[in-house]
Amino acid sequence: MRPLGELGVLDRGRSRHRPRYAPHLYGGEYPFIQTGDIKSSGGKITTFTQTYSEEGLAQSRLWNAGTLCITIAANIAETAILTFPSCFPDSVVGFIGNPDLVDTRYVEYTFRYLRSRIQGDASGSVQDNINLEYLRSHRIPVYSLATQKAIAHILSTLDDKIELNRKTNETLEEIAKALFKSWFVDFDPVRAKAEGRPTGLPAEISDLFPDSFEDSELGQIPSGWKTGRLEEILEIDPPRQLRRGSVSPYLEMKGVPTSGHSAVDVIGREFSSGSKFRNGDTLLARITPCLENGKTAFVDFLKDGETGWGSTEFIVMCSRREEINSFAYYLARSDVFRNNAIQNMVGSSGRQRVPSDAVSGFTLPLPPEEILVKFGLLATSLMRRISANANQSAILSKIRDALLPKLISGEIRISDAEKMLEEVGI
Repeated sequence: MRPLGELGVLDRGRSRHRPRYAPHLYGGEYPFIQTGDIKSSGGKITTFTQTYSEEGLAQSRLWNAGTLCITIAANIAETAILTFPSCFPDSVVGFIGNPDLVDTRYVEYTFRYLRSRIQGDASGSVQDNINLEYLRSHRIPVYSLATQKAIAHILSTLDDKIELNRKTNETLEEIAKALFKSWFVDFDPVRAKAEGRPTGLPAEISDLFPDSFEDSELGQIPSGWKTGRLEEILEIDPPRQLRRGSVSPYLEMKGVPTSGHSAVDVIGREFSSGSKFRNGDTLLARITPCLENGKTAFVDFLKDGETGWGSTEFIVMCSRREEINSFAYYLARSDVFRNNAIQNMVGSSGRQRVPSDAVSGFTLPLPPEEILVKFGLLATSLMRRISANANQSAILSKIRDALLPKLISGEIRISDAEKMLEEVGI
């Protein structure tokens, strides 16, 4: 056990002003990492949302890639390693390890292991925080450098696969969303045929689309299509039965993603009152700010015939045909639908919500059923791949979380941990 201050250099970030007080310091080319970015990073900073200008950099400091960021205020003891040069505020400490003594990835995993203990030490003040001297004197277990690297390699192999699955799912989701927009919002296949261009689609799909437009109350829509209310093809908040007091799968609002369709943290809970749903349903958050933030989920986590339940702030969207379940989900993800829902929110400030009838009454171009079914088949195939990746990541996360304390404490041998990875094909 050695103090962190003996293993490298620690120093606080620098940031004198918040954006609203000094806008000239922001908006340049230098990434500015904040505590929330570190907490949500999964241990490795690969993206950023805020930047410094030249003036901002002049009153801060640019830290090199490979620096370990440690939060000391607000989100205590959250850690991540920079993958590009960045600035950060004084609520973050940078650690540059001595490469002859420590592997930085190992130190990051050690902080995950010690996080709850550090957070306990920080509690009790008006705003929980720790200081630089606390970190310098805080002792961590130090194995040989080779052992540190082996531990970090095992854990990072799991993290890297989880991250790869996340990126793959983002790509698959974007493909499906782009296909929805192309067919049902921009009408790209129809425009291509009207202009005598190839649609880029297989003939059996291309032939389903007309080659001209006609006027409607919504403007020009593909010839032969009609305009109608969403309730003509979807059921909104369909009646479902659950016996009061029965234990059924429960999904709360925090388990609904802002991007992607996979819900998390579904638990068994006695039914009292709330929305009821089945596999194939889409759950749309109706309340502010969840609706604006994009909270939407596709139900694919129940057993056959099972009914789940959740917040009363869910609007349940159910397709009238199983083959077009995915159409409902990608409609709920589309900008045109979401903007309309947001514009129809009612209620007092801070508690606004969109009524169910504003969703059921949403007017849209209604394509022939064969086009809806064809889209449903394509999108469902993508969603199944997304679900498989998400399920694998959930398993890998459990393995990582089980291995981490055992490896850091020395409870399990490295060779045994490596065998576990082999058994799961990693």
